[in-house]
Amino acid sequence: MTGSFWSDQEFTKQDYTQNKLPKGDYENCCFVDCLFSKGFLDNQNFVECTFKGCDFTNANIAHTIFNDVTFEDCKMVGLQFETCNQLLLSLKFIGCNLSVASFIGMNLPNIQFQDCRLHQTDFADAHLKQAKFPNCDFENAIFENTNLEQADFSSAINFNIDPSINKMKKTHFSKDGLIGLLKKFDIVVT
Repeated sequence: MTGSFWSDQEFTKQDYTQNKLPKGDYENCCFVDCLFSKGFLDNQNFVECTFKGCDFTNANIAHTIFNDVTFEDCKMVGLQFETCNQLLLSLKFIGCNLSVASFIGMNLPNIQFQDCRLHQTDFADAHLKQAKFPNCDFENAIFENTNLEQADFSSAINFNIDPSINKMKKTHFSKDGLIGLLKKFDIVVT
């Protein structure tokens, strides 16, 4: 059975927690204030789509394709992005809550997280070369064996990154943010 095709559609205030989003291909569609929380968003195909103000808390996104997809002001707590289809993966996050989300082992060069909450988010083994994190909050986020070369943390806060276990060549930090690279040493900077 093959899915349906939707193009240039807007879906507003839909509740997909009880009834699943119909399987198919969504191209240049916009989802506004929709609920996907604890729902099944697996095996979908989103191309050039935008999600605004949607709740994805603990949704299943296994095998879903996100190609040139933007998430704005979305609640995405607990999402396991490493389960989605990595083919043609291209994501952008603006003003989202991605706490307890997981990007383990993902190849995400040039990805942009802007004004996002990334509390306890797991970036272990991820490739984040040239990633941009303007005004992001990384409280208790996990960076282990993560490629952060040329990434920009210059306006990020609350990160704790151990340079000895991450690749960090030409990574950008503000002077105030340097303390986030020294936390493992338990030193006091005044």
